[in-house]
Amino acid sequence: MAESNPAAPASNPDLGTAVLERPEEKTEEQRSDTGDADRFAHYVSRDRIMESQITGRPVVALCGKVWVPKHDPSQYPICPDCKRIYDEMMR
Repeated sequence: MAESNPAAPASNPDLGTAVLERPEEKTEEQRSDTGDADRFAHYVSRDRIMESQITGRPVVALCGKVWVPKHDPSQYPICPDCKRIYDEMMR
């Protein structure tokens, strides 16, 4: 029987999926603002908004912004990136 290396991927595909371990890298994001500078209304599914209001989990807008919605979006201008992506999707 050949020696097996637990870090090496399986050479026989019938044995299943191999997992390569990576050391965990912790990166800390530095915010240059207090969050108040980004005051846009973003496009998110209504279902996701409702779910977020119930669970408190963050939502992801079309532009990629992740946040927990708490404010009235009608009080803010529409995010230009969300609008562009939405317009492209509707073509």
